[in-house]
Amino acid sequence: MKQNKNCCFALLIFLLSSISVVAQDAEKSVARIWIDAHLRAIQKDGLGPTIHSRNLYQLSAGMYDLWTVFKGDKEETIFLGKGFGDFPCEFEEYPMPENRDSAVNVAINYYAFRLCTERFGQYSSKGRTHDIFVFQFDSTGLDPNYRSVDYSNGSPAALGNYLAEKMIEFAWEVDPAGELEGYDGIEYETANPHIKPNVPGVQELEDPDRWQPISARGYIAEKGWSENLLDWYILLAPTEDVFLTPHWSEIQPFALNEKHESWVEKDGQKFRIYLDPGAPPYTKNSAEEFDAYRWNFEVVGKWSQFNTPFDETLIDISPGAIGRTTGLLPNTFEEYQAFFDAENGGTQSTPTRVNPATKKKYKKHMVKRGDYTRCIAEYWVDGVGTYTPPGHWVSILREVSDHPDFERKWCGKGKELSQLEWDVKSYMALTGALHDAGIAAWSSKVAYDYVRPITAIRWMASLGQASDSLAPRYHPKGLKLVPGVIELVKEGDALAGENNEHVGKIKLFAWRGPDSVENQREDVGGVDWILAENWWPYQQYAFPTPPFAGYVSGHSTFSTAASEIMTYITGDPYFPGGLATHTFEKDSFLKFEKGPSEELTLQWATYREASDETCLSRIYGGIHPPIDDIRGRQMGVKVAGVAIEKVESLLGN
Repeated sequence: MKQNKNCCFALLIFLLSSISVVAQDAEKSVARIWIDAHLRAIQKDGLGPTIHSRNLYQLSAGMYDLWTVFKGDKEETIFLGKGFGDFPCEFEEYPMPENRDSAVNVAINYYAFRLCTERFGQYSSKGRTHDIFVFQFDSTGLDPNYRSVDYSNGSPAALGNYLAEKMIEFAWEVDPAGELEGYDGIEYETANPHIKPNVPGVQELEDPDRWQPISARGYIAEKGWSENLLDWYILLAPTEDVFLTPHWSEIQPFALNEKHESWVEKDGQKFRIYLDPGAPPYTKNSAEEFDAYRWNFEVVGKWSQFNTPFDETLIDISPGAIGRTTGLLPNTFEEYQAFFDAENGGTQSTPTRVNPATKKKYKKHMVKRGDYTRCIAEYWVDGVGTYTPPGHWVSILREVSDHPDFERKWCGKGKELSQLEWDVKSYMALTGALHDAGIAAWSSKVAYDYVRPITAIRWMASLGQASDSLAPRYHPKGLKLVPGVIELVKEGDALAGENNEHVGKIKLFAWRGPDSVENQREDVGGVDWILAENWWPYQQYAFPTPPFAGYVSGHSTFSTAASEIMTYITGDPYFPGGLATHTFEKDSFLKFEKGPSEELTLQWATYREASDETCLSRIYGGIHPPIDDIRGRQMGVKVAGVAIEKVESLLGN
């Protein structure tokens, strides 16, 4: 009798699913609908990119596995019937239902609902996110109280519940992410006391090679509330920075394995690192290495001068001018100096002259340099209230998939796939690579624990100038003087102070910082001479620098890996139609300050152009020096290569 009831319920589920498919957006697959819901939840959550790259991957992996069970041919599952590491996810023979289209929809709906509500239910954002998933599941007409995991009678709902239960058990019992403990992992001990960004200098810095956490809460209280911030945004700013997910190298990867591991020793401890990029330049080893250290952070300080709309300099940001940097990434210090234009911004690149879709040359697109640098610094920041870096690239995949010129052909070949098949495979490939990008980048961040620009620039400025041993405040490890950009404060200078107390200090021509912006909707900070000891990244005052070490850049790793995957799965390095754009309306986009001063449209011909821009945005924004960026890009290429091998194996290609 019980079995008959279960069979009747399974039949009812099929009928309800058929009705719900009609009720849902006919242009979207069930996988796409749950990805959309997940991205909306990320916007309202506030946790970091590593956590959400893991969440997106595990959601996508489960949806792909369920599609493989019902609709696959030669494809292999990732988790179902295999498990992760020593954690098994057994899967016995499944009585295949007659209506497989309906069954896969039901199974994915239950899997995604169970996983997402459990995962986000553990977060402090539950009050903002939980209802997103409940509303989505309610719209299907399925029974949220059906929790059976006995799929032996062919119930797709039970199979979805079972797979979600096993993924949740893995996350709780085996995976060292620390989900139930707020993602606490290994005990991380900072080498430096916290810096208060509103106080001059670096205060009690002990090691200028190591990350210095930020304590901004006092400044936030002093500066007061900004109506531009979400109600809950300010509450997420901790009293003092705590390194986000320092244990991420212990997490189960998608494709990375022991072949990609090595170990770095620091402070008597060994740290696992994936795709080791090698150490960044330090201050202690040699004069030549210190020159590289100084140059890297001076570039960040110099590029800060461009963040103003009052500079009338125009630049061409069309693909025909900027292009992409494939194959041009530097390795030696001399190559870095040639690759980055320290004085004018930007890098060497290969222009994309002709649109392959229209066969016409890309037109010049002249914009104010200061509007461009400010817009990309904020557009790609992907902080609190956004999709985060991995989610941003998932949203780009959505836009590409929706483009009227796009054909859902895997790697650009063969027959066009159904919407569901394309979605489960493309999300699996992209989120798998993004998950591994987070693991690899964070393994480097912890192993090398490298300093951020706010510390390095202020520290060198506190030492003095390194250009003239006969001039005041000479120190071999100070900043190099550059007329018009980095100079000494002299008597009579506006920065000299009432009693000339600042005479002899270093001054920078740079963004004036958040103190120059009283009302973020109406004011523009602009650039001017500032004391270098007060230099501030071009960032929101509540989060002036991310709460983890710099090297390598997570943005560079995530974005470069994503651009490689997008090229692979679409079979084309170009966006559909040969051009993608994003427009910012005049005076209505920027949140750090008013802007842009004119309507501005970003343009990218290829996925790599978009990812390159992401990378450079972090230098303009004052978050990373070139070394963080380039080594992150190189890591991203390797991550993508390993992920593609895994995807090819799973798909039986």
